[in-house]
Amino acid sequence: MRILGLTGGIGMGKSTVARMLRRAGFPVFDADAAVHALQAPGGRALPAIGRLVPGSVRDGMLDRAVLRRAAVADRAVLKGLERIIHPMVRQERDRFLARARRAGHSWAVLDVPLLFETGGDRLCDRVAVVSAPPEVQAYRVARRRGMAPAEVAAVIARQMPDREKRRRADDVIRTGLSRNDTMRRVRRLVARLRAEDGMRLRAEGKTP
Repeated sequence: MRILGLTGGIGMGKSTVARMLRRAGFPVFDADAAVHALQAPGGRALPAIGRLVPGSVRDGMLDRAVLRRAAVADRAVLKGLERIIHPMVRQERDRFLARARRAGHSWAVLDVPLLFETGGDRLCDRVAVVSAPPEVQAYRVARRRGMAPAEVAAVIARQMPDREKRRRADDVIRTGLSRNDTMRRVRRLVARLRAEDGMRLRAEGKTP
């Protein structure tokens, strides 16, 4: 089984592309959903988060406001959170990949916002980056989160620049024109992946 890494900055349309790949028959690991589950009521990460930030977990539930204030006030809290969450997400990812292999899938998709930043790209056979024009990205983030322009700019500035992600990518899926245009681009990627898989099987003397 081969692995496609899927990444892109906030507001680029990565979640839309992930849904299209899932509908095309590819199993998709959603790292954001994994983090949400770890922090949900009764989630596996809550005991460690409670020890890191006393008062942030009450009655088995995370008080995000308390955690957010602590992370803003002390950068070490954010680093501590990463040390708690990242290994657990990797465990979930590995279980997902094992299930996909057992199911006989030729490709599995890792939908990870911080794929390059966490070194997850080293696990992938190909990496697709979802990209949109800066003005489209800013509009999407502002609309979705209700942020002022300065807040939007600050959030985007904290991420790896889009141009650097595109430079590292094997495939770039551009969004921002229309949903149909994005779908056409995803279909072209799916065709390339399946053609590549067919060539690999033929090289191994197997029928695709």
